[in-house]
Amino acid sequence: MDENSNKAEKQGSSGRKRAPAMEAGRRREMIVSAALPLVVEYGAAVTTAQIARAAGIGEGTIFRVFSDKDALLAACMDAAVRPDDTVAHLEAIALEQPLEERLHQACEVLRGHMNRIALAAVGKLDRMRRPEAGAKGEMPDREAGLAGPRAALAALFEPDRDALRQPPERLAAVFQMMLLASGRPGTAEPLDNDELVGLFLHGAVRAPGAPEGGA
Repeated sequence: MDENSNKAEKQGSSGRKRAPAMEAGRRREMIVSAALPLVVEYGAAVTTAQIARAAGIGEGTIFRVFSDKDALLAACMDAAVRPDDTVAHLEAIALEQPLEERLHQACEVLRGHMNRIALAAVGKLDRMRRPEAGAKGEMPDREAGLAGPRAALAALFEPDRDALRQPPERLAAVFQMMLLASGRPGTAEPLDNDELVGLFLHGAVRAPGAPEGGA
């Protein structure tokens, strides 16, 4: 077969060159990224066919990267509690803004992360075990998933340190606890971001003459 024939065969019947194969680690990340919203919605009942459609790949491609569905679910669980993206988004919040606006944006970022942690904690993802958990299938360390975001949150308080009643690190821990308590699954009337930030910054008692709901 001559050189031109070889090229034609490689290009295929469409006349276009094949896209280069995606590196296995990158493909793994892409599949987990596509699967995670479905896993959050359906838990362990999600199908690999649903995941493949969301990822825009054939179902068989999943099993070239993961040994079985449980391995994929375990990877999703790891991704659900991993704080890397949350920390990056918190660190991207502009410190030039007023503290109240910084905290509003932090709420948006942290709620998603905490909801994923809560989802794992209440057992909706109970089949998704970390490989190192062994036969007991222990859940990921919840505190490890909160420590990084808490440190990034403390940095959002730092520009106002001189005006704060407590150190930024302590305030970050309190704010994080309030956020966890206000939006955990089963809460009858969870606080929205405005209510949470207002209560945190201004307390439970309105200033004299302040309108209802105000500082």
